[in-house]
Amino acid sequence: MNVKPKNKMTRKLFIAAGLLFCLLSLSAQTGTFRFAQLTDIHLNHDKPEPIIDLLSSIAQINATDSLDFVLVTGDLSEEGDRGTLMRVKKCLDLLRYKYYVVMGNHETKWSESGCTAYSNIFGGERFSFTHKGFQFLGFNSGPLMRMAYGHVGPQDIAWIKQSIKNPQQPVILVTHYPMLEGDVDNWYDVTDAVRPYNIRLFIGGHYHRNKSFRYDGIPGVLMRSNLRDKDGLSGYGLYEVTQDSIIVYEQRVGEKKHRLHAFSLTANYFDHQGKADKYPDYSVNQQYTQVKRVWLTQSASAMYASPAVEGSRIFVGDDTGYLSAYQLKNGKRLWQFKSGARIVGTPAAAEGIVVFGSADKKIYALNAKDGSERWRIQASEPVLGAVSIENGIAYIGASDHIFRAIDIKTGKIKWTYNDVKGYVETKPLLADGKVIFGAWDNTLYALDKETGKECWKWTGGLTRMHFSPAAVWPVAAHGKVFITDPQRAMTAIDIETGKTLWRTFRSMVRESIGLSEDKQRLYGKTMQDSMVCYSATAEQPQEIWASNIGFGYEHAPSMHPEKEGVVYGSTKEGLIFALEPKTGKVIWKHKIGNSLINTVVPLSGHRLLVTATSGEICLLKF
Repeated sequence: MNVKPKNKMTRKLFIAAGLLFCLLSLSAQTGTFRFAQLTDIHLNHDKPEPIIDLLSSIAQINATDSLDFVLVTGDLSEEGDRGTLMRVKKCLDLLRYKYYVVMGNHETKWSESGCTAYSNIFGGERFSFTHKGFQFLGFNSGPLMRMAYGHVGPQDIAWIKQSIKNPQQPVILVTHYPMLEGDVDNWYDVTDAVRPYNIRLFIGGHYHRNKSFRYDGIPGVLMRSNLRDKDGLSGYGLYEVTQDSIIVYEQRVGEKKHRLHAFSLTANYFDHQGKADKYPDYSVNQQYTQVKRVWLTQSASAMYASPAVEGSRIFVGDDTGYLSAYQLKNGKRLWQFKSGARIVGTPAAAEGIVVFGSADKKIYALNAKDGSERWRIQASEPVLGAVSIENGIAYIGASDHIFRAIDIKTGKIKWTYNDVKGYVETKPLLADGKVIFGAWDNTLYALDKETGKECWKWTGGLTRMHFSPAAVWPVAAHGKVFITDPQRAMTAIDIETGKTLWRTFRSMVRESIGLSEDKQRLYGKTMQDSMVCYSATAEQPQEIWASNIGFGYEHAPSMHPEKEGVVYGSTKEGLIFALEPKTGKVIWKHKIGNSLINTVVPLSGHRLLVTATSGEICLLKF
């Protein structure tokens, strides 16, 4: 007999009772088991301690009987390079137990391969397996290639939902980042997506200490780093899954395990029909009603590149390897071209040809009209750099330490420069007969535009790879090149000699810069709330204005173009803003999603093209 609940509260009680019955039934079906968790290993080239710590933990895990498997939850390496990842794998292969791995932000942010090396070495960016009735799903949560909060791409959220076949089956989700505001920009998308299912626990790392959280009600655990602690001991996590509980321990090498947490397998920790505790605030869009969305298209994939425009078409690359063309007037997709791996660098289009690089180790040229391939060039490593085109020549850097100048019509290589030490992701600057670009090797390079001959190299005394001027798009005026870098400095460099003219840490700018249309002013985004403007003509750093926009803590690498008397900027949490260039006065602000907005592209008639890591493509007008 079917009994229909009479009201909303009764329906919720029926649902809760049904779920509890399923949980009790499943607890009888699942067997007890144990597993270990290694996280935040941070192997690097310079220090022996991380590998010693890892091998110590592996030895103790191997000496521990009755474990079923090992989870490895990210930050395997310090710099995400292939060589270090191979060393980590050789160590992990010493485990007597099967292991499953997810990436951390040190694999995703600083990756010369665009994370393809990780996939090649460990078999993919996700994992899914079932063990004694429990389903384990591991997926990426880090900021891919750009400095930002963590992010779970729309394609990964879709994969999670597709992977859970049985809503009653207990599921454990494995990430690096916690699903919290301030850690993952779209945490609410993730918790809302998994809420209908029987999620028992999130397991992660990142904080380097033992913590327990509720992710919108869903239990979450962060485990300590494997690196030695203040007592000089490395350590890892141990988990015991019983008929009714998950018990979490810290295991320091050479000591007894220490109980940290316990989670019931029968308790209902969250409302499966509910919502996240908090969502992003979009009220700013009601404050500046002059901003209109002409159209907004939602892609099924994350996007880490700015759009390119030629005529009536927009060209955008995405995280699943598609280069797509859209109609400028309405956002309708015209065609797609599938490359073999993610597209990170911004494409460029000219003379009816669009050129881009892919992490599949190729540079492509397509016909802008229909997406048909004109030519491709094979590199020996992934191509993550953005493209600049001038006078029919495309300029692009790759991870094979080669910078190329290519005829866009024929695909013939005009010249190569083979001495780039790091990998390239930036958009090259073409100015004063030179090609100027940074790489992840602490170096800014200047080459002769016609021959590729090295003119100069600038390092500015930088010694750490992480401080490289590699994400910023340089600008030039009055015989000077201007950059900002992760050391939080703005620098002016003589364009002919590569000599530092001035360098200031005053405003704490980072990987964002812009030049006014009249080439008199420089723009930079600070790491807290404000934009600043400096003179492009002064012989010493001279601040013209500072404008408090109120965007909070900020470190996203987005540039600041000026067009038709408006300077633009964007943030890691979906905010776009427009300022008066001579005063810094806010003209408007507008929020699209809650994820990183790539460098915006202003068009004539106060129109603005926008792409976001959460997959939105949008045309604004004001």
